[in-house]
Amino acid sequence: MKKQVFGAAVVMGASMVSASALADYITVISFGGANKDAQKVAFYDPFKASSGTTVVRGSYNGDLVKLREMIDISHVSWDVVEVEAPELARGCEEGLFEPLDPAAFGKASDYVPGTLQPCGVGIFVWSTVMAYNSAKVKGQPDGWVDFWNLQKFPGKRGLRWGAKYNLEFALMADGVAPNEVYATLSTPAGVERAFKKLDEIRSQIVWWKSGQEPVRALGSGQVVMSSAYNGRIAAARSEQPQLALSWRGGIYDFDYWALPKGAWKTALAKQFVQFASQPAQQKVYAENIAYGPVNLNASAQLQPEVLANLPTAPQNIINSVGMDVAFWAANGPELEKRFEAWAK
Repeated sequence: MKKQVFGAAVVMGASMVSASALADYITVISFGGANKDAQKVAFYDPFKASSGTTVVRGSYNGDLVKLREMIDISHVSWDVVEVEAPELARGCEEGLFEPLDPAAFGKASDYVPGTLQPCGVGIFVWSTVMAYNSAKVKGQPDGWVDFWNLQKFPGKRGLRWGAKYNLEFALMADGVAPNEVYATLSTPAGVERAFKKLDEIRSQIVWWKSGQEPVRALGSGQVVMSSAYNGRIAAARSEQPQLALSWRGGIYDFDYWALPKGAWKTALAKQFVQFASQPAQQKVYAENIAYGPVNLNASAQLQPEVLANLPTAPQNIINSVGMDVAFWAANGPELEKRFEAWAK
């Protein structure tokens, strides 16, 4: 074990302190729930076994306000944080995250395009989809047109709080093709169209913020349909087989690991991200929650029945929309502000 002696005045027999003992844990902040459980099995526990470094886990809802506050007072206690793509882009631009060298993570050709970013490395590919309680609706609703059809499918609807995702869903409910969503939303008329469509179901919306909320609301019958993370629905089906989903019009995206600016365990944090990006760990993650691995070599190792439930499966992604990170990085603050005023 590598040792370091502190000070020439240390008397013989004084303890020799292991350098690693001062940095034998890192704090990793994720979105919690089934996602965090899968990360524990695929990343956290194996990393401890491999490196001796413990992962202290924490959860948050994706809001970067707390991180900004920690950076402002130069007291950053998060070493690695999971962020969605638009927040990664904005945070990188604001200087909230450490820049990362893509070469440190191997060949770019080994990853799904978009995995390696200037300030982040993809963890998995996920999708926000339409989920429903098959015991509470007659028939099989398929996509956002059906979600908006209160006459054919009566009952409350669940949507994640915010403009992001909901404006896209509203446009698809109004007949916009998935591949034309962002071109439409990039115009003032498209924004007006989306909010006008949301007006149609406003009185029936139950808002959610954490990924477990739509699962509970669907299971209890509080809502009959909801937007939801595909992995949360897949994880809940063993105990709630009545939960179902439609891939049509889902929005797929990456979640990323990012290293907060000013965190003092940067070297260990990078080591953890490199470890989590390996095919073996990516494979275990996809086997424990229905999110697509970013490492292409992991996908090749998965069983067909596992692949079939991932957002990246050809039959699932064909009618889906890829999140336009540049659009939300540029327009997110303005649209979220308008949403807040609309939703009051």
